[in-house]
Amino acid sequence: ILTILGNSAVLATAAKRSSLLKSPELLTVNLAVADVGMAISMYPLAIASAWNHAWLGGDASCMYYALMGFLFGVCSMMTLCAMAVIRFLVTNSSKTNSNKITKNTVRILIAFIWLYSLLWAILPLVGWGYYGPEPFGISCTIAWSKFHNSSNGFSFILSMFLLCTVLPALTIVACYLGIAWKVHKAYQEIQNIDRIPNAAKLEKKLTLMAVLISVGFLSSWTPYAAASFWSIFNSSNSLQPIVTLLPCLFAKSSTAYNPFIYYIFSKTFRREIKQLQCCWGWRLHFFSTDTSAENPVSMMWSG
Repeated sequence: ILTILGNSAVLATAAKRSSLLKSPELLTVNLAVADVGMAISMYPLAIASAWNHAWLGGDASCMYYALMGFLFGVCSMMTLCAMAVIRFLVTNSSKTNSNKITKNTVRILIAFIWLYSLLWAILPLVGWGYYGPEPFGISCTIAWSKFHNSSNGFSFILSMFLLCTVLPALTIVACYLGIAWKVHKAYQEIQNIDRIPNAAKLEKKLTLMAVLISVGFLSSWTPYAAASFWSIFNSSNSLQPIVTLLPCLFAKSSTAYNPFIYYIFSKTFRREIKQLQCCWGWRLHFFSTDTSAENPVSMMWSG
């Protein structure tokens, strides 16, 4: 519920001011789309299976659930990686060069992210890698136990781990460390805090918001990754069901965090949410006939 309501508010706000969106903000919209897609396509089936105390459906529904989870998971990871790279390029470029990151460039990047994610998601369906039930029996994912049982499973899991997890995570960390160093050096050159330009303060704030989004995603999935890799080298029966279930639930909660981060850091997003409340009939006095172009509209949030 939090995922759908929060990210739907993000998408509604973006749609309302679509003509004012800057190119990096399209990646934020893409992240919200992935989060909503995961919630709608996966969570109802998982919740119903939990109430049933067993997986509902057979192999077909298991493969569907695992495919959706892998698709949206990889898409979110690669979107965060793209956000980090673009923030790094914007921070380390002049204003003229940063404007070269156009909306069309970001749209092409988003299309590549979805194609890349879809490719990895369908590979187990065409014979490289496997999907299967998770140890606690009420959801499905990559068959981690096949790591030792077959060379096919070994090569797929190793390649997926390197190209969809390690490389993007290292890229994210390297980009934000580079940004932090750049900001640190810039602030050292300005001894008086009152003389720091507003643009620099805004850049720092946007970077902090992007870092928190990435940290929230990575920290949510780290326990799940640890439990998964334990099952690679040990029998899944060696872990209690609760030990494998909690990391899975914690990982899925990652889809609900981002709207709260936007709400905390963006005054414009908070204002847009209040206006959406007006449209939903919660606060009718927000309606206004003044639609003149002179009304100030500030930036909502940037990748």
